[in-house]
Amino acid sequence: MFKKEDELRTKELLKGISMELLCHGDKALMARFLLRGGHELPMHSHPYEQVGYMVSGHMVLVIDGTDHDVLEGDSWCIPQDVEHGAHILEDSLVVEVFSPPRDDYLALEE
Repeated sequence: MFKKEDELRTKELLKGISMELLCHGDKALMARFLLRGGHELPMHSHPYEQVGYMVSGHMVLVIDGTDHDVLEGDSWCIPQDVEHGAHILEDSLVVEVFSPPRDDYLALEE
């Protein structure tokens, strides 16, 4: 799969949280998230391993009850079924990979 920047479609997942599906294969999916400062990503868990990279911005990422102050250049891995969420302190751009691919995100492309 190959996608050009001008082919991406932005989907609002929650108030202040938007996603663009970058690409996916049989075993992984990569997405870009725009997180607006002052919003929250509620605590949740899912059956996907999640690897992320902070391109720009600032947030506090809560993973399994531990707060992580995340700044540009920081990265993380959240195992499947581990509770996590975020306090978005300023507008942030994040790239994340999910394995296996998330069916709910793939459905947004249809």
